[in-house]
Amino acid sequence: MLLSEHKDLKQEIKSLPEKEKDKLLLRLIAKDKVLTEHLHFKLLEDEHDLVTRQELLLHSIDEGIADLRASRKLNSKETLLKMRKLNGSINHHFKVTKDLNSEMELRIHLLNEMPVGFDESVLSSLYKFNEKLNVYFVKTTISVLNKYHKMHEDLQFDLKASLNTLLDKIHSNKMAAIAKSLALPTEL
Repeated sequence: MLLSEHKDLKQEIKSLPEKEKDKLLLRLIAKDKVLTEHLHFKLLEDEHDLVTRQELLLHSIDEGIADLRASRKLNSKETLLKMRKLNGSINHHFKVTKDLNSEMELRIHLLNEMPVGFDESVLSSLYKFNEKLNVYFVKTTISVLNKYHKMHEDLQFDLKASLNTLLDKIHSNKMAAIAKSLALPTEL
């Protein structure tokens, strides 16, 4: 049930006494952890806290990639799983902070640092994960580029060099064919 479909309900909610509205609002907020965290960030935190959150997540990304590289069984399956997990952390960061600039910096950093280009043969059971990793990597990059094009020119300027590094990484790797089929540019 969408509130916009029920104009009467919307009017009745507006006419509730303030104390009852507050009570209902607090109950609703408590049911959604991301909304609760977003409100905490919006109402109780400042720019310094945003920087702290970004640095903590950047450290977490670097640790995750370092663990992945240190693993004796570095392969496309483990890399894909780690990349999805770290990408989810960045998504959560954006849902809480609504800060596009820090989201873009974190996602570009993740993509630039993530190991790719595994030489698993067609006969290997990991071959299908290699293909999935390559497609996921390129589609994530396309998503980043779409957001990049919607950003202010000054912010785009700050991210351009690292995005070109990422595009070079893709086009100089086995992902080039997938990138070409999905019309990913070679540079900005």
